[in-house]
Amino acid sequence: MTLQQILIQYWGYSSFRPLQEEIMRSVLEGRDTLALLPTGGGKSLCFQVPALALDGVCLVVTPLIALMKDQVDNLKKRGIPAAAIHSGMYTDEIDIILGNCLFGKTKLLYVSPERLTTEKMRESLRRMKVNLLAVDEAHCVSQWGYDFRPPYLQIANIRQFLPGVPVLALTATATPKVVKDIQKKLEFKKENLFQKSFERKNLTYLVIKEEDKLNRLLKIVNKVGGSGIIYVRNRRQTKEIAGFLQKNMISADFYHAGLDPKIRDQRQAAWINEEKRVIVCTNAFGMGIDKPNVRLVVHIDLPDSVEAYFQEAGRAGRDEKQAYAVLLFENADLINARHNLEISFPELAMIRSVYQAMGNYFQIPVGGGRESQHDFDLAAFAEQYNLQPVIVINSLKFLEKEGLLMLNEAFQNPSRMHIKADKETLYRFQVEHEAFDHFIKTMLRSYSGILSDFVRISETEIARRADLLPEKVVENLRHLTKLQILDYIPQTDKPQIIYLQERFDTHDLFISPEHYRDRLKDAEKRIEAMIRYATSTNKCRSKALLTYFGECQSKRCGKCDVCIERNKISLNEMELDTIISKIKPLLKTRAYTLEEIVEAATPLVEDKVIRAIQWLVDNEHIRVDDDQLFRWR
Repeated sequence: MTLQQILIQYWGYSSFRPLQEEIMRSVLEGRDTLALLPTGGGKSLCFQVPALALDGVCLVVTPLIALMKDQVDNLKKRGIPAAAIHSGMYTDEIDIILGNCLFGKTKLLYVSPERLTTEKMRESLRRMKVNLLAVDEAHCVSQWGYDFRPPYLQIANIRQFLPGVPVLALTATATPKVVKDIQKKLEFKKENLFQKSFERKNLTYLVIKEEDKLNRLLKIVNKVGGSGIIYVRNRRQTKEIAGFLQKNMISADFYHAGLDPKIRDQRQAAWINEEKRVIVCTNAFGMGIDKPNVRLVVHIDLPDSVEAYFQEAGRAGRDEKQAYAVLLFENADLINARHNLEISFPELAMIRSVYQAMGNYFQIPVGGGRESQHDFDLAAFAEQYNLQPVIVINSLKFLEKEGLLMLNEAFQNPSRMHIKADKETLYRFQVEHEAFDHFIKTMLRSYSGILSDFVRISETEIARRADLLPEKVVENLRHLTKLQILDYIPQTDKPQIIYLQERFDTHDLFISPEHYRDRLKDAEKRIEAMIRYATSTNKCRSKALLTYFGECQSKRCGKCDVCIERNKISLNEMELDTIISKIKPLLKTRAYTLEEIVEAATPLVEDKVIRAIQWLVDNEHIRVDDDQLFRWR
C-alpha cells in the first residue's frame, strides 16, 4: 500500500499535515532524519505510517510510560499490532512480546530507553527485523536539552545491531544548539533536519502582571469561553482553584499525579468529552492528549523553562482556530522561581544520603537489586528517615538523570494474565482437577488470545461470569500461578522505584561534580530566560518565543499584550524600532529634555517621536526624573 492508502485505511485522514509526507519519504529512502514539529504537529504518524509500509517492526524509544501505553492501545484499536516494553514489567511478559516481534506478529514495539541496555533486548535486536528506529522526545539525548536523560545516550550503541536501519528522531522543542547535538549523539550519517515553524498564528500569547490572580483568572475564563487548561505548580492549588471556579459557576475539576489512577482517567475523560469545561492541573496533565478545541491555557505560576511553557501553552488551539495562552505573574513569583531552582538541586551529600536510605528502606544488598521494582510510599519513607519530601523527590530526580534508578508515578496498570500451560497439559489439568474446570473454561471463553499472550483481565467480570466471589477469583488465580498453569499479575496503582543498576556502596557512588554544576547552570539559564519572557514589555511575545528557538526573522504578531500596547501609539514596528535605535544610546549616557530628544531624532517626524517616548515611559523603559528629564532605565 502507498502512504496515502495507509493513512486513509487506518486513520481515516485524506491528506497529510505539512512536512509529514516529506519526513516519511526521507526515512523510506533510508536517511537518518530529525523532525522538529511543534506540539500537536502530528509527530507520531511520521513513524507509524512508514512502519506499516515497510516489512518488519518499528522500534520506538520513548521515556513516557503512560504515553507509551496510550499509543499502543490506540494502535490496537485501529487494528495495528503494537506492544510496549518498559521498566516494571515481568520477565514472562517481556519474553512473549519479544517472541511476537521475532515472528513478525508486531509492527511497532515501544521501549523505554533504559530497556535498551539489557542483554536480553540487545540479543533480540540482533535477530529482529527492524525497519526503523524512532526516537521520540529526542531532546532528551542532549545534555543541553531541558529534559536530559542519560539512558538516551545508549540509543546510539544499539545502531551496531541494526545495520542500514535509519533513525527518525522527533521532538517538539529544541534550540539550534540542541538540534545539532541530537544529530551528533544519535550518530546521524549526515545532518538532515525537517523543521516546521514554531509560529502559531491562531494562538495569542498574553502576559499579565497581577496580584489578584484568582479574580483575573475568573474574568479570563468567562471572557474566552470554551475548553481550558489551568496549570499550577503544586497539587494543593489544583483543588483550591478548581473549587474557586466551581463556586463561581464554572464547570471545573482538578488533576494531579497523586490522585488514584482511576479518578485521573475519569477526570481526563470528562474534560475531553466536554462534561467538564476546565481542568486545573499540574504539569502531569496533557502529555499525549489530543484535544484540538482547547481555547485557553492559563499558567498561574512561572514554568521552569521556556521549552516547558511553549509545549504546555501549545496545547491550545490545535484545531487552528483562535485560542489564548495566558501567563499570570507577580513579583513574588520571580523570587519563588529562583527559590524553587535552589531546592531542586540538593547538595551532593544529601543526594548520596537519600540513595543510601533508599537501599536500606527496600533492604537491597550492595551489588544486588538491578532491575528490581519496589512500591514506594514517599510520605512513609520521608518520615522514617526524617527527610523533607521535596528534598527526597529532587534527589531521586537527580539519581534518575544519572541512570541509577527510575521513579514511576502512580498510573493504572490493570491486572494481566496468560495461560502458560500448553493445550495438552491444560486439558489434562482440567480433567484431573474438576474444581477448576469451569473456572478455566470461563476465562478461555472471556478472553481471546489468553493462550498466546498476556491480556488485561477484570477479576470482577470473571467472578460474575463464573458465579464466584471476586476474592475467590483472586485466590484461584494465585493458586494456578503456583501450579505453573498460568501467570497472574495483579493490578497496581502505586508509584514505584525501579533500580536500573545494582545498588552501589555509598563510597563507590560517583556523581560527577562537573555534571552537577553543568546541570545547575543550564537550569539557571532556563529559569532566567523564562523570567525575561515574563517581565519583558518591549518585544512581541510570539517573536520572543520564536527567537528563543532560533527563528530570528519572524514578524510581530500584532495581537499579544506587547503588540496591543504598541498598536496604541499608531506606529508600525519599523518606525518604533528606528526611533528607539536613535534615542536609546543617548539616554543611556545622561538625561535629556524632551526638546533635546526630539531634536536628536531629526529628521524623524516630531509627533511620532513624542508618541514613541510616551509609550516608552508608560512601559517603564524610560525614567522621568523630577525635573522632567528623561533617562533610559
